[in-house]
Amino acid sequence: MSIIIDKNTKVIVQGITGNEGKFHTASMLHYGTKVVAGVTPGKGGQQVEGVPVYNTVAETVTSHHADASIIFVPARFVRDAVLEAIEAGIKTLIIISEGTPQRDAIEFVARAKKKGNITILGPNCPGIISPPHRLKVGIMPDRIFRPGHIGIASRSGTLTYEIAWHLTQSGLGQSTCVGLGGDAIVGLDFISLLEMFKLDEECRSVVLIGEIGGNTEELAARYIAETNYPKPVVAYIAGRSAPPGKRMGHAGAIIMGNAGTARSKIDAFTGAGVPVAETPGDVVKLVHR
Repeated sequence: MSIIIDKNTKVIVQGITGNEGKFHTASMLHYGTKVVAGVTPGKGGQQVEGVPVYNTVAETVTSHHADASIIFVPARFVRDAVLEAIEAGIKTLIIISEGTPQRDAIEFVARAKKKGNITILGPNCPGIISPPHRLKVGIMPDRIFRPGHIGIASRSGTLTYEIAWHLTQSGLGQSTCVGLGGDAIVGLDFISLLEMFKLDEECRSVVLIGEIGGNTEELAARYIAETNYPKPVVAYIAGRSAPPGKRMGHAGAIIMGNAGTARSKIDAFTGAGVPVAETPGDVVKLVHR
């Protein structure tokens, strides 16, 4: 089985009439995802790649029983788009947009938790792909993935692609690959994904791709150690040479004092018995063990 999405997931695209929305709608449809509708206020009645466009999310839920949304709207509109989707009954939200204000992310992540049974990936994430089931809700280049039994959870889109490519080239496929998002405030974290992968029979081992900033990797390492996690886990941490106090790529990738350093994360995983790759390509050798 896959996690978060499945063959019955009905996806809408918020921001479908923009360039990114149009391009990735076509890509998701080609891969096999059920994209049932799009939403752009004021453009209801149009079509994109044969997909009907509506003015509101509520209309897509009523007309198509949509239950997942991928969001491509500009950062200043992300809060409103997410809250609209939550109130309309959408249960899975994948937020691709970059630059979402932290106060907005705090608000809609809290709203989702209060509502319950709502999954948010991102903001600033590449989405999710499940190669065995030809499902993709995101912007991942599907040609580099192949069906297999390795689950990937990552804070970095580009590192997800690179490590998946190395695995594919070595003959190792993936069960589900999930981008958590590179912002300081995001929905799901590593522990949530580890719990999902634990219950997924298709997933036999897990790769965690972390980076400097925050403490989600350290918390994941503690969870693995304290729960005697039943599946092999390999980690890779980006940002070993990052200078303190300087943002490196992602809004969440910043070291403040001694917290959130690459060394603290590597030590945490090593202490939990999780091997940490020196380079993205080295993940393959550790997964083989």
